[in-house]
Amino acid sequence: MHHEASVFGDPRNWVVLAFFLFFVLFGKKLWGALAGMLDARAVAVKAEIDEASRLRRDAQAMLRDAEAQRTAALADAKALIEGARAEAERVTAAAAAEAEAAAKRREQMALDRISAAEKAAVDDVRLAAADIATSAARRFLADGFGPEPDSALIDQAITQLPTALATRRAA
Repeated sequence: MHHEASVFGDPRNWVVLAFFLFFVLFGKKLWGALAGMLDARAVAVKAEIDEASRLRRDAQAMLRDAEAQRTAALADAKALIEGARAEAERVTAAAAAEAEAAAKRREQMALDRISAAEKAAVDDVRLAAADIATSAARRFLADGFGPEPDSALIDQAITQLPTALATRRAA
């Protein structure tokens, strides 16, 4: 008994044959489907990479714009600060000049008041002296002429001078 082995008698050969037939019949479709999925994935990855590149370019442009705006804002802030500093210096100078002018006006007013007070005092002294002289002249004329009544009259006028000045000042 001799068994002759045939190619189709061995189950392993059938498996190999079925495997080759399966790939011959369906391999092209499977390969097309796998290649289509891989191609679709490659297209999606490429689109994502392109989108990422575009977003990166946009982000860089926005960064440049932001830096330019920041630089412009800093320049504006510096200009505003310099303007405010110059305005403060101008206002300070104007206030100092105004204070100086006000001080000079007050000083002049004080000098005018002092001058007026001096003039009033001199006028009071003159009036008092005139009153005393008039009074002395009346008495002199009334009492008669002579050296003794003259000296008494002059002494009396001198003693009455402070009282007459005080009366003038009170009025």
